Amino acid sequence: MYNILSGCLNPNQITMIGILAAFLLTFICLKFPFPFLPVDQGREFAVNGALSKGKTRGVGLTFVIVFIICSLLFMPITREFIIYCILLFAIMLSGYLDDAAETPWQDYKKGAIDLILSIVTMWTFLNFNESVIHIGKNVITLPMPVYFVLGIILIWVSINVTNCTDGVDGLSGSLCCVVISAFTVIFANELGYYVIADFIFVATLLAYLYFNSNPSSMLMGDAGSRALGFYIAIIAMKTGHPISYILLAIVLIIDGGLGLVKIFLKRFLKISILVNTRTPLHDHARKNKGWSDTQVVFRFIIMQIVAAMIGYIIISLL
Repeated sequence: MYNILSGCLNPNQITMIGILAAFLLTFICLKFPFPFLPVDQGREFAVNGALSKGKTRGVGLTFVIVFIICSLLFMPITREFIIYCILLFAIMLSGYLDDAAETPWQDYKKGAIDLILSIVTMWTFLNFNESVIHIGKNVITLPMPVYFVLGIILIWVSINVTNCTDGVDGLSGSLCCVVISAFTVIFANELGYYVIADFIFVATLLAYLYFNSNPSSMLMGDAGSRALGFYIAIIAMKTGHPISYILLAIVLIIDGGLGLVKIFLKRFLKISILVNTRTPLHDHARKNKGWSDTQVVFRFIIMQIVAAMIGYIIISLL
């Protein structure tokens, strides 16, 4: 499709058509959702978790599939990108099967799947890219095994912290729009054609947010949040500045990551921290601070935008 359109349209026009196609296709598919999508049973321990009961769940399957189709149609594709699409589909499918299961999957099972897919992803990445990281104007070449391990950690962490932020209508999707857009704007030259994919993914998320805004009628589920975390890790590495993930996704990291750290220390080291703090932090903000869902979404987005601006300044000065 891209080669056909390139004969009569310039790249910017093709990109815009792809973005609009992704938005419209996602919107239509969510307006008339697939009948096999599961229904949320409510979340017993989450703040306002009972309000999710009865809503269509797992629609991340829809916007991820639309993203893959539109990316392959409207951007130049490489073998590397095709493999990432296959892996993205796999991580989405694992989340969807968990969404659709009568009994939620155990954390160890999901963690093992994340680990396996992270290993395959890093093996793919290092077959097409060098094991270098950029810190300002400095280029550091890491031993391949070291980069391999660090990349696995980045992917696994990104998948799980993004998954943990999905607990307030509009929060995870909005934050991911900001994070993906920040990487796109700051590292447009480094990302190359992946910029087109970024815009297409944001377009699918905007269509989803139309239905997920408070009060939502549907939820992305693990199918969406896990896939988003995976994709963000990919573009973080493709920039050549993977350390920038810390600032450009800081709200995702803190909101979702504190709970993971808290559980890990309690379960494996018998150490209790943040005993008076609910995690994810969006639950603490609602339950302990009295923030409304709308306040949580807007304030977290504002904090992430400010962090991205600070990140840009730091990256440009180094």
